[in-house]
Amino acid sequence: MARGYFITFEGLDGSGKTTQLRRLTAWLEAQSHKVITLRQPGGTALGDRIRSILLDSRSESTLGAISPLAEMALMFADRAQAIHEIILPALESGAIVLCDRYTDSSEAYQGGGRQLGSERILAMHRAVCDNLQPDLTLLLLPSLESSLARARRRNQRNAKQKGTDENRFERENDAFYHRVYEAYETIANRESNRVVAIRNDASIEDIHRQICEVVSSRIPVLVS
Repeated sequence: MARGYFITFEGLDGSGKTTQLRRLTAWLEAQSHKVITLRQPGGTALGDRIRSILLDSRSESTLGAISPLAEMALMFADRAQAIHEIILPALESGAIVLCDRYTDSSEAYQGGGRQLGSERILAMHRAVCDNLQPDLTLLLLPSLESSLARARRRNQRNAKQKGTDENRFERENDAFYHRVYEAYETIANRESNRVVAIRNDASIEDIHRQICEVVSSRIPVLVS
């Protein structure tokens, strides 16, 4: 059986990546492709526990300040489990794996935002993830201001409606997010064969069409 395809979605919270992942899933499934989706952190029993620590803004009131290195290590613990439990078995079965965040997020948020540097993140990726790389990364980079505004509105809405509070990162200052944004730009320039950046604030439908065109051109065998 032929190996499947590994596609990741990247971008700031509020960039629209989760919505676009769902739309691409539906588009591929309409063509009878087997699609496995997951998010990071999360997606496994262990990953969901890690997610609750890393994203909940109340974590630090009970656990104390989470150091940048501990944050990085937890992100990679989640990722290693997802690779072992979900990603590799799915690829071996010939499925298309769509993942909401992967190591590029760690390079942007911990490497850039937390100022740990790219090399430390990439070294962790080689050691913990056996350097497993996506076949394609779709990086959504609308304006920084619009992304943050959407993310903060969404998290406030979820806190009221569902009682969930995944606002720990959104509480960071603008300087943090400028570093994250710049790190994503650096990754896109460095990894131009793998990463396709969509930088505009187009409508959801227009961005979906762009993504389908990218997938069709980069991985033609996926199109029936």
